[in-house]
Amino acid sequence: MGGMDVGGGIAGKLWNKFRSESVFVNYTPFFVCLAAGNLSADSFHHYVFQHVHLLNAFAHAYELAEECADDDEDKKAIRNLRKYVQAKLKSHDSLVREWGFELPEERSLTNATVKYTDFLSATASGRIEGERVPGKLATPFEKTKVAAYTLGAIAPCMRLFAFINKEIQALLDPNDSTHIYKKWIDHYCSENFEAYAFRIEELLDTLSISLTGEELDVIEKLYHQSMRLEVDFFSSQPILQEAVVPLSRTLDPAVGGELSIFCDFDLTCTAFDSSAILAEIAIITRPKADPDGSETQLARMSSADLRSTWDALSAQYTEEFEQCVESITTTERAETFSYEGLCEALEQFAHFEKAANSRVVQSGVLKGLNQEDIKRAGQRLIFQDGCKGFIQKIMKNENLTAAIHVLSYCWCGDLIRSALSSAGDVKALNVHSNELSCEDSTTTGEIIKKLESPMEKLQAFNNILNNRDEDGQHLTVYIGGSVGDLLCLLEADIGIVMGSSPTLRRLGEQFGISFVPLFSGLVAKQREVVEVGFSYWKRLSGTLYTVSSWDEIHAFILGSSS
Repeated sequence: MGGMDVGGGIAGKLWNKFRSESVFVNYTPFFVCLAAGNLSADSFHHYVFQHVHLLNAFAHAYELAEECADDDEDKKAIRNLRKYVQAKLKSHDSLVREWGFELPEERSLTNATVKYTDFLSATASGRIEGERVPGKLATPFEKTKVAAYTLGAIAPCMRLFAFINKEIQALLDPNDSTHIYKKWIDHYCSENFEAYAFRIEELLDTLSISLTGEELDVIEKLYHQSMRLEVDFFSSQPILQEAVVPLSRTLDPAVGGELSIFCDFDLTCTAFDSSAILAEIAIITRPKADPDGSETQLARMSSADLRSTWDALSAQYTEEFEQCVESITTTERAETFSYEGLCEALEQFAHFEKAANSRVVQSGVLKGLNQEDIKRAGQRLIFQDGCKGFIQKIMKNENLTAAIHVLSYCWCGDLIRSALSSAGDVKALNVHSNELSCEDSTTTGEIIKKLESPMEKLQAFNNILNNRDEDGQHLTVYIGGSVGDLLCLLEADIGIVMGSSPTLRRLGEQFGISFVPLFSGLVAKQREVVEVGFSYWKRLSGTLYTVSSWDEIHAFILGSSS
């Protein structure tokens, strides 16, 4: 998701802190269908009716905030914000017609709309959960505080709306007059609306200057709560057509629908590479004495020797990896996707990885590690933001039949299992990786080699698929970010590249692989659903989707994070 500079005050800080929530709005069926230009008119009419009630709630909140503001300039600024909303309400019918739509019929309000409007009304009236505000706002400071709280509850809605519509506008052809929602999108991307959103944030910054740390914490909670209510508001919009999101809803467990999720571990799930962590365990732990005072059965090098050896192994690995990439990418680029050429190139990586592992075994750096130390290190591993939460939601989702498989070059499956133990039942997580050979809970220095190359990963991937029930609808998603994941990414129904590995992209493009941001890919897929008439996933040969966070994957597969 792209960035947006909204200043350095509290409004800008809060937007930067909670901006990741925007993906859960962007990936709603409402916005994906709207961006694709095929959102049904009835769904749009339903949204417009709900939105009018939100606008009335904003106008009322501004009215109460104006009464609370102490400074005349602040009162005037809030009054102008209220006038903007009131003008929008007066011109709303003509705007809807200008966008090319009929006025919506009277409808009932959704629970999400009611919750949102109640939240705005309560905040502007000084009824804030966990905050002591007198029944009568006696002092000017008490009133100003409530005005700031109100602006804190309103600000994220406008910023989120401006941000998401700019994300969508970037996908549209400016010369395409056939997109029925283009005028609506352009309206919320206008300089006029952007200026309105900025004025709210600017006023929030002004009203917050004199607040205490605790009161600023209240604004943060209100801001975040408003973001979540906005997510719920758009997630609750009814969609009458087939939609490609969330992916879990396209699979019907009643007819055997099953989702198989595969992912790499190092630097896909985690923030650090596990090989360096295992080496660090070896370096910082000392041989422990037995009760009789003798040294452990498997003596190891000194920490200094281990550090020196590991540094040399790491430097050699990096140098040879870069040489391998360079030797492949200096050849002529493929004009179209070349699977055969890619497989031939990846054979070089297979030889390289196996040779590197053999050097590690011969060096002895993995000799004498205690299994309990490894498990403790696994429990402390730092994961990518959102990864564990996503795994937990998948495992606890009773409406989805899903299996999770981790395919990794990691030298130690126990490290992975220990790291993932806090995410749920480890038995439900299928870990496929190498293992460290042990005697009496201490590593011998040998690696039990199972996955050392892209081809071996692909073989493990296919073996898992061949062993599943053939009946029913099956979908496979592979999530990875390294060269070793390329073949699995291409083989899965949906291949998602995590992060922005320049090496993976460079190698992929060398053999004609296209990398498409997931959101724009979903918008294109949504158009395809209507135009071609199918909602199941067909792989576009040589096309992979890219994401920058696990929140995007969560939003795509499961929908709202709430």
